[in-house]
Amino acid sequence: MAVPSSTDALAVSSASPPKLWALSELGLSVFHGHPETPRLFHYFLPGLVRQGKRILCLDGANRFDPLLIARFARRTKSLPFHQQLRVARAFTCFQLTELLVRAPRLLRDFPAEALIVTALPDLYFDEDVREVEAAASFRQALAALRVLEPLRLVVAVFSGADFFQTERRKFFQQLKAQANHVWKFAENEEGKLYLNSEKSTASKPRALP
Repeated sequence: MAVPSSTDALAVSSASPPKLWALSELGLSVFHGHPETPRLFHYFLPGLVRQGKRILCLDGANRFDPLLIARFARRTKSLPFHQQLRVARAFTCFQLTELLVRAPRLLRDFPAEALIVTALPDLYFDEDVREVEAAASFRQALAALRVLEPLRLVVAVFSGADFFQTERRKFFQQLKAQANHVWKFAENEEGKLYLNSEKSTASKPRALP
């Protein structure tokens, strides 16, 4: 799959139909399939903010881009990103697991309707971390996601795991098995992205602008 030279071409305008770049499914959704997937979560944020939803982002591998959020804020005029969005960063797999374990407490302090997680399980592929330790931490992360299941919460994981050559890719298969919905980014003949459902209550591909 060709990698776009810049994701700026995917920028969301205030005129974008609300059904596009939308996280509408309750439960755990996994997005994958494109090298830029851990960054593409940004383009779902304006729709969530427009709906009045609060978003908690657990940012693995330093993917959150405040300059892009500022650009969205200018293009979408008065959307209150600063009021409805909170970000906590993780730079190691252990930090990301800890954030997921603490998520219920974070959600009590900031009652969000959507939880976004980036670079899961990508951070657990770090060869500086022994596999047995990475596997134990990842199992704890999956258990923390299961704790969130009773909540009426949109949980969206944006992963670039497809593009790692490692035996730890099995972690990604375990994540997809636990997910309620799995969406894969793909490109049409014109090079435009769309989302194809691999495991979801929605069976039709969803085109993206």
